[in-house]
Amino acid sequence: MESPVNPIRVLLADDHAVVRQGIRQFLEASGEIEVVAEASDGEEGLRLIRQLLPDVAVLDIQMPIRSGIDLARAVRADRLPVGVLILTAFDDEPYVRAVLQAGANGYVLKTADAEDIVEAVRAVRDGKSVLDPAIARQLISRFSGEPALVVETLTERELEVLRLAARGYTNKAIGVQLSISDRTVQGHLAKVFGKLHAASRTEAVMRAVTQGLIPPMLEADDSD
Repeated sequence: MESPVNPIRVLLADDHAVVRQGIRQFLEASGEIEVVAEASDGEEGLRLIRQLLPDVAVLDIQMPIRSGIDLARAVRADRLPVGVLILTAFDDEPYVRAVLQAGANGYVLKTADAEDIVEAVRAVRDGKSVLDPAIARQLISRFSGEPALVVETLTERELEVLRLAARGYTNKAIGVQLSISDRTVQGHLAKVFGKLHAASRTEAVMRAVTQGLIPPMLEADDSD
């Protein structure tokens, strides 16, 4: 298969060489991804990310020196133009929350099909967020079991912003879609968080789904 003119440049960080080899093989077999570097620990991963500025960093959670969560947090603190996709075997909710709070763009389980992981890399490169369907169902199930909350009515514009957030769009992409500024998007989301008693974008989306405000969006939207 011919390499694309502008392949998706990926850095792969995992402390198991055999795992890295397997992931690299199916990523590059897609014909649109180039693994530009590999790292066996978080510190090496951060150094290579800063040096190479890949389109997407695919990170395991548990690594020596720095975890994938620490690495995601450092990438965001440095404001690097790099998408962060966590690829892990852990589906525990505390890990999911920590990853999303650290600013990662996606969370996918290693049990996912190779095609789904490739699609997740593509989506993160395009500025979207990705949540493994199994994780999304787990979170929705938890929120569905909550006592009924009294939530304020969302305005039509707040619902528009929330629907786009549910599809995985960043604040900048939402602003482009709605012809408003990033700051305005951020303001709308802050109001949505307050009305839905949510502490994060993911929590707001899941709570809105269980309240019937928006339809469930369990996977990255690829209809654009």
